[in-house]
Amino acid sequence: MEFFADYASFLAKTVTLVIAIVVVLVVIAALRGKGRRRSAGQLQVNKMNEFYKGLRDTLEQSLLPKDQLKSLRKQQAKTDKKLKKQPEEKPRVFVLDFDGDIKASATESLRHEITALLALATPADEVVLRLESGGGMVHSYGLASSQLARIRQAGIPLTICIDKVAASGGYMMACIGQKIISAPFAILGSIGVVAQLPNVNRLLKKHDIDYEVLTAGEYKRTLTVFGENTEKGREKFQQDLDITHQLFKNFVAKYRPQLAIDEVATGEVWLGVAAVDKLLVDELKTSDEYLSERARDAHLYHLHYAQRKSLQERVGLAASSSAERVVDSLWSRLTQQRFW
Repeated sequence: MEFFADYASFLAKTVTLVIAIVVVLVVIAALRGKGRRRSAGQLQVNKMNEFYKGLRDTLEQSLLPKDQLKSLRKQQAKTDKKLKKQPEEKPRVFVLDFDGDIKASATESLRHEITALLALATPADEVVLRLESGGGMVHSYGLASSQLARIRQAGIPLTICIDKVAASGGYMMACIGQKIISAPFAILGSIGVVAQLPNVNRLLKKHDIDYEVLTAGEYKRTLTVFGENTEKGREKFQQDLDITHQLFKNFVAKYRPQLAIDEVATGEVWLGVAAVDKLLVDELKTSDEYLSERARDAHLYHLHYAQRKSLQERVGLAASSSAERVVDSLWSRLTQQRFW
């Protein structure tokens, strides 16, 4: 037992030393990087046709008899040789991804991707955005939508593909597309505005804690967390929400004039199969199905602008991902529920 106790003590000391060294290195890297200009990212371009071709080739190699596979490869080689001599003119499809959070953080990459493709794309090409977002801050999604509007203004066809959700700010982005394609059970709509915040003023008063709010301007502060809210402040806050909602409705109606905007701008959400009847989407299809179809008669290019992360950002991201996986695992074990 004494051996195991000594070993455990040695192991604990070693782990502590390693953690201390890592912390020191991260602090040194942070101090060295402080004040430096953030390094530029890099635009990554992948041809998706080769991805689909690789999937087909792998399946053929696994299923077809050797003689048939050999004959097929010879035929493909002849076709490829012919295409090299006389290249086939095909339209180009630029594929972008937007996985939105409450702050629409993916806008930073999206703006660079759009700037890059607008330098080369023509009205004969097409831009496909695979969009996933449940909405978020008004100003953040307003900027993201404005980036997509640049594509429309350039006269380039824009198709939006939604596999899971495009609600609230997410639908604000989706409505800009000339064509909206949705999976049958994707969630769409939520054309509304919501704001909520707690107020602990009564709790502070109960414990004899004073909280002063000094403002210059009648409506500089309407609702607060710590101060005492007034009916006049609530009315002004509600008025601001109503104005924002009306601007949201006007924006959607501008790009989707076929919508009965007052019927769908109630904050409700619909699944894809019901959203078709409401004209919120144009077609029911997954993004995989649409892109694989387009790959038959077009060159597909996937664009992704990758931001270079500093050492402290990479360490923080790794720690955050690990913590998230642990929490998700514990939660799934505790609940053991299935959601339809």
